[in-house]
Amino acid sequence: MNGRDMNTVNIVGGRIVDSTTDAQGRPADIHIVDGRIAMVATPGATLPAAATVLDASNAVVSPGFVDLHTHLREPGREESETIETGSRAAALGGFTAVVAMPNTDPAQDSRAVVEFVREQGRRAGLCEVVPSGCITVGRAGEHLVPYAELMKSGVTLFTDDGNGVQDPLLMRRAFEYSSDLGITMAQHCEVSRLTAGAVMHEGSCCSHLGLPGWPAIAEELMVHRDIELVRITGGRLHVLHVSTARSVDMIRAAKADGLPVTAEVTPHHFTLDDESLRTFDPVFKVNPPLRTMADIDALKAGLRDGTIDAIATDHAPHADHLKEQPLDAAPPGMLGLETAFALAVGELGMDLRSVLACLSWNPARIAGIGDRHGRPVAEGEPANLVVLDPGAAWVVDRGLVASKSRNTPYHGRSVTGRVRHTVSNGRAVVIDQVAQR
Repeated sequence: MNGRDMNTVNIVGGRIVDSTTDAQGRPADIHIVDGRIAMVATPGATLPAAATVLDASNAVVSPGFVDLHTHLREPGREESETIETGSRAAALGGFTAVVAMPNTDPAQDSRAVVEFVREQGRRAGLCEVVPSGCITVGRAGEHLVPYAELMKSGVTLFTDDGNGVQDPLLMRRAFEYSSDLGITMAQHCEVSRLTAGAVMHEGSCCSHLGLPGWPAIAEELMVHRDIELVRITGGRLHVLHVSTARSVDMIRAAKADGLPVTAEVTPHHFTLDDESLRTFDPVFKVNPPLRTMADIDALKAGLRDGTIDAIATDHAPHADHLKEQPLDAAPPGMLGLETAFALAVGELGMDLRSVLACLSWNPARIAGIGDRHGRPVAEGEPANLVVLDPGAAWVVDRGLVASKSRNTPYHGRSVTGRVRHTVSNGRAVVIDQVAQR
C-alpha cells in the first residue's frame, strides 16, 4: 500500500446531519483522501478502497465539534494537563478544534507563547489547537497587548479569561481595536470587588451553609457595561460562560438591537445547580459558580431561541492535590470535553441538529475557523468530522477519562449520547471510542 493509500478513510452506513440538512439528515457513505472529502455517495454505492473503514451504522456523521473555551494548562501548569492529554480528551469528545485559553504561565500575550502553543498542538495534538490571545499584558488588566502583532500569528479571539477586565476605559480601547481590526473580545464577566472571598452563588443555599456568596450582579454589571461599550465602539463581544437569567436577557436585547454580540454556556451551568455545594465537595466549585434552577431554565431557553450561540466546555483540569483542598482554598474548575455531547443531548430538549449547531458550526464561526471546521459534509470540504451514536448509554467514570486530571462532577452519572469515531484533518484519531495515540 503506497503512502497516498494510507491517507484514505471511508465512513460507511451513517446519516449526515450538518448545517445544510434538517434534523433527520440524509444517509450517505463518505470517502476521504489527504484530509478532504473526496466523495459523498448514496448508501450501497461502491467507494474506492481505503486504509481505514469506519462503521457509522445507526449513527450520525456531523462536522466535528469546536470548543471555544478549553484550558490546556501548557505551558506552565503541566501537572494538571498538557496539550497532548487535553487534545486527546477533546478528540474523544468529538472535538476537532479547541480554542486554548491564555491563562498559562507565561500567559499568551506574545507571539512567542502563542506560536509555542500552536506548534505543540501540531506536534502532539489529536485535534487542531487554536491559541487565543490575552486582552491585557499578563492578564493584569493594566496595558493592552499588541493586537496587530498577535494577529500575525493567527489570533482572532482575545480574552483575559479568569479575569474580567475591570477598567472600563481600557476595555473601551480594546473594543475600539476590535472594531478597527475585525477581532473579537471574549469577556469573563466578573466585577471582582463583588466576589472577593466568594466560593458559591449568593442565595438561600449559601446562606444556609454559611459560605461567602458570589452575587449574580457581579456578572450582570459587566455584561451590561460591555454591551454598552460595543454599542458606542462597534467592537465585537463574545460573552464567556454565561450563568445568570438576567445576563441572558441582556444578550437577547443586544442581539435584537443588531449589536455584534455572541455568547456561550457550559454544560455544567445547564445541568448542575448551587445545591450541589451542600456536600462541600470542591469538584462542584467553578467560576462563575453554579446558579439556581431559574437560571438553568433561562440558559436552556437562551440556547433554544438562539440568544446563546454556542456550548463551550470551559474544560478546567486540576491535579488531585490542588482540587482536593478545602472548599475555600481549592481552585475553581471542572472537566468538560468528554461529556459535553451527552449532556447536551440528554438535558436540553433540543433536536440533534440544533445541538450540533451549538457544538460545531456556530463556535467555528465565532472562533474564526469556519473555513475548515463546522463545514458542510460535502465533496471538497476539509475532513473534520465526528461519528455520533445519540442513543448510546454509558456511565461517566473519572478513572477512565483521558485528561491528566480527574475533576469531573459527573462521576457515576448515567448519560446518553456518545462519540464513536473522530476524524481530524482526514486522520481517524478516535476509532470505536479509542484514541489512536
